[in-house]
Amino acid sequence: MVQKSEQEARLDYLLREFKEDSGQYRNLETGEEYEEKRMTLRSLMNIRMPRYMPEEVLKVQDEFLADEAREKGIITLSEIPDAREQYGCGHSCADKLSVWQGDITRLAVDAIVNAANSQMLGCFIPCHRCIDNVIHSAAGIRLRAECRDYMERRRRQAGQGYEEPTGQAVLTRGYSLPAKYVIHTVGPIVGGRLTDALCRDLENCYRSVLTCCVENGARTVAFCCISTGEFHFPNREAARIAIGTVTGFLSEYGEKFDRVIFNVFKDEDKVIYEEILKA
Repeated sequence: MVQKSEQEARLDYLLREFKEDSGQYRNLETGEEYEEKRMTLRSLMNIRMPRYMPEEVLKVQDEFLADEAREKGIITLSEIPDAREQYGCGHSCADKLSVWQGDITRLAVDAIVNAANSQMLGCFIPCHRCIDNVIHSAAGIRLRAECRDYMERRRRQAGQGYEEPTGQAVLTRGYSLPAKYVIHTVGPIVGGRLTDALCRDLENCYRSVLTCCVENGARTVAFCCISTGEFHFPNREAARIAIGTVTGFLSEYGEKFDRVIFNVFKDEDKVIYEEILKA
């Protein structure tokens, strides 16, 4: 009989606990393959409303996710060249800016940016590929619980119908992520023609996140491509706004930052950011 690895033993334990916790999926059958079991666990995490979970289960979850992060490969700032090193460009903030393509949850920076929705609880669609789902899945269920606590405080102040406005920034802990913090911002949704108001909303997202960094001493921050996925903001215009807003902010507060990273996932976005920075 082949002995299970410690990580697989953790996975089996977490599957049992999360199935029991769900009630509805207590008797859910899972396959024997590791990847199938892992996707089932992620799905159970994704659909779970924030509520009590025993501390011993949370401890194993944190150990499991931390080990998974190490297996994926944690990327430190020293491994990411700045724009001057990358492209030899003469951009005014080239030594403060980087473009990095890959999984944002691998970055060991002070803060990563999450493109949240107005409910601020993450994505509930099992294994969805949006950045909100990816970040919550890698951070663990404590992140959703902190977001729930934030929304409950805001609803006590502003009423039960409160939704997080577009363009603001909310800082939480990073939990099992390599990043110390997650900064959540709700980007504009483009349902038709791109308007000046939508562009201003996206500018406010970037400015609010950077202000949040200054207020909390986060000197390294990685931005995802806010609003360009499910919210349909045109990629090139979003990149132009991102670089322009960050550059303007750094011209005033550059001493507060060591690096601002534009994290891209698609090849298309990487090309766009490089073209703008090199221009």
